[in-house]
This record gives sequence, structure tokens and C-alpha cells, in this order.
Amino acid sequence: MGPGRIAGVVTVPELAEGDRLTVDGVDLRVRVSARRRRFALTIEPDATVTLHVPDGRPAPDAEEFVRAHRTWLVTKRAIRERTRPVNPAKRLVEGEVFRYLGRTYRLTVADDVPSAGRVRLVAGRLVMSRRAAADPARGREALVDWYSRVGYAWSVGRLQPWAARMSAAEPALEVRDLGGRWGTYEPGTGDRGVGLMCLGWPLFQLPMRLVDYVIAHELAHVRIPGHRGDFWRLLRRALPEYVACRAELDELGRRLWMGEIWWGG
Repeated sequence: MGPGRIAGVVTVPELAEGDRLTVDGVDLRVRVSARRRRFALTIEPDATVTLHVPDGRPAPDAEEFVRAHRTWLVTKRAIRERTRPVNPAKRLVEGEVFRYLGRTYRLTVADDVPSAGRVRLVAGRLVMSRRAAADPARGREALVDWYSRVGYAWSVGRLQPWAARMSAAEPALEVRDLGGRWGTYEPGTGDRGVGLMCLGWPLFQLPMRLVDYVIAHELAHVRIPGHRGDFWRLLRRALPEYVACRAELDELGRRLWMGEIWWGG
């Protein structure tokens, strides 16, 4: 990333979405947002670092920000390294254990499943067709689809009470793969106005109170972007035990199944 030259004047390049920036040996992934007003750093679950950048800001400004926060960055990254995910792989075999809202369910592989590409919860067991179980990609897709469907159905019933408690507008809702994130919120644009809350499908393996915590966290963003003091005060009023929930989520989340299928003899 080098400077350009216009009419004999050296120009400093602006950072763009997807850029990589290395500052004093630390590699950062760049995320650019037109809504953002300040730089920010996040340490991802895999200990990689994301630099959040307001649109139009040049690389030297970003480098200065990262250097000014180097102590925080090194400390938090070391903690994340010690607590990085140890997510297990699953086998698509009879009796394999899966969790839903904190409860344990065992997998049943059956021949007579009406919808061969779908998983169903029947009499306390997850039922998958033998055809899907024999194909790792198809079996994974069926399980992710199941978590997404049941997670959405459960969350829809929780969204309105939490939104009312927090005096927040109720956003649209999706459940899908968010990579390593539990939830996101995107404000509405244009005439539509309503924002979009997305919840990651692996979240629904956790106990209900932790799913509620993520829902409340994202709803707080409906009213307050970022994680300033007023954000945490709003969340505390709605959920006084949020600190304990956040710590429990960090610990249990490291051990959740994130979709990896073990396939072998």
C-alpha cells in the first residue's frame, strides 16, 4: 500500500474494506464503515485482530491508533490465545450427542425419514436420514438448517418482550452462519427503517439465559451503537446479571460444536 501522486502532490491512500495492515508485527484485518466515527479494535475468537475504520481515513492515522493502544491489544490478544476455541468435531452416527438450548439430544439415523434432507426432533432424539448421515456435507447442512429453523422459531418469541423491556424498536430477525460471532445488528436504511438482527445458529446449543443475553446485547445496539458506557448501562438495567452471562458465554462458547464433521474409519 504505497502513496500515489496527483499533479506533483503526494497523496496518502485511504484504507479499504478487506485490506490487511501490519503495525509493529501485528497483522490486522481492516473493516470499513461509513457509519463509524472512531477507530476500534476487536480480538476475534481465533485471536486474529480486526481494525474497524471510519470511511475515508488514511493508513497513517490507523497505524497511530493501533500503536497508541498496543498495550491493550497485546494483553487482550494473549488472553484470547489462552481461551481460544477448542470446538469438537461431530460424527454423523447413531448416538452422537448434540445440544439444543442447553439440553442434550442423541442422534438417531433412520431409513424411514419423510424428508431425507431434514433433521427432526422426535421423542427427545434428533432424527436424520441414513442418506444424509452418509454424506458429511449433506448431513452438516441438514443440522445447520435444523438449528437455524428451531432457533429462529424460539427467538421470535423472545424478541418482543426483550425489545419492550429495553424500549427498543423490534428489528427483523435472521438465524444463519455468522462465522465466529454470536450475533450482529445492522441499522435500517432508507424508507425501510427497521434494522436487522442476525443470530448465529451455534448459539442455540447454549442454555436459554445465554441466548437471551445475546438477544438483549444486540437489542441494546438498536438504541446505542458501539460499546460505550451508556451501552453497558442500558444492558445492565435490562439484564443485571449480564457480566456473569458474558463470562459464561465466553467459557461455554469455546466448547460448542461449530459445524465440523469428523469423517473417517
